[in-house]
Amino acid sequence: MQVKETGVSYYGISYPEHARRDFAEIRAHNCTAVVLALSEFDLFFWAPNIPRIVDEARAAGLKVYLDTWGVGKFFGGEPPSIFLQENVQNRQVSALTNEPLAAACFNTPAFREYFYGLVEKLARSCDADGIFWDEPHYAMPIYPVGYQSTTDWTCRCPTCCRQFEADYGYPMPKVLTDQVKRWRRKKANEVLQGASRLVKSLRKDWLVTQCSLPAENNFYLSYERGYDDWEQIAATPEYDIFSTSIVVSYDTPLAVHQRIAAKTVELARKYNKIPQRWVMSYFESPADLGFIKQVVQAYAQAGVESIFSWTYRAGQGTILAAPEPKKAWDMLGEAFGEVLNGGKTQ
Repeated sequence: MQVKETGVSYYGISYPEHARRDFAEIRAHNCTAVVLALSEFDLFFWAPNIPRIVDEARAAGLKVYLDTWGVGKFFGGEPPSIFLQENVQNRQVSALTNEPLAAACFNTPAFREYFYGLVEKLARSCDADGIFWDEPHYAMPIYPVGYQSTTDWTCRCPTCCRQFEADYGYPMPKVLTDQVKRWRRKKANEVLQGASRLVKSLRKDWLVTQCSLPAENNFYLSYERGYDDWEQIAATPEYDIFSTSIVVSYDTPLAVHQRIAAKTVELARKYNKIPQRWVMSYFESPADLGFIKQVVQAYAQAGVESIFSWTYRAGQGTILAAPEPKKAWDMLGEAFGEVLNGGKTQ
């Protein structure tokens, strides 16, 4: 299967004339698409410029996907949340300690109203190609709030407890019974199904990408984040692209990358979705940068049609920068050039 799309995430949202130069560089690195990582601050402060940034990317020949990056800390990402700052009563709650966490409960009416409002604003104002649901998850009650497995879980806030009891007729347990697990997965998917339908009602041609976390590496160690039943996600009719996220360690052998890619492609084909995989271009790099090419080639050989990497310039200038970001960025560009359209560089 031919790789049809290559791309990177980009969070340099500011001025269109600056982004224009960056997008030319992205194209020169054999990318055909870009994911614009939009924090709550970006969506508030830079709102007038976001449609112009989208236009610049498209003018450069890139497809554009809009990423609700870190919104409510329900989605993956480093940025802080304005919603959490202003809505202290709408947080995910630890099942065992009843402590509120720094993550929005996506079942509360307040968060859904806020999130759907952001999505509607983007869909009405931007001539993009799609939207990207970035690693949605229930928070894990550890400090800092993260993705790793613990004996505790979320969310057991008053809203979730009321909704669970309404569905099952008894109070929500404090332990993860099979019914609680099924209910959490159903509720987690519902919020994004609703957002996806909203997108399609306004932009019928937009592609909706659901990017789920893997659990076969040294960081994402839990299968109870709400979106870990990959078959359920791949089968969801509101999603067009079935995406699975980064393997967050270059100590992980190539066989793990191959196995995740094969599973991603198998489920995507089963449910008529576009399969997408992500490559790590931040924080650490393999001892031999050529391993980046091996990973990209493995995804291509498995039949992955869309290959993306986080992030532009391998995070240069950020706390997540790769050790030698320019070299990692250039290697990624070479790798993309080798697989894109059967090896025909752009």
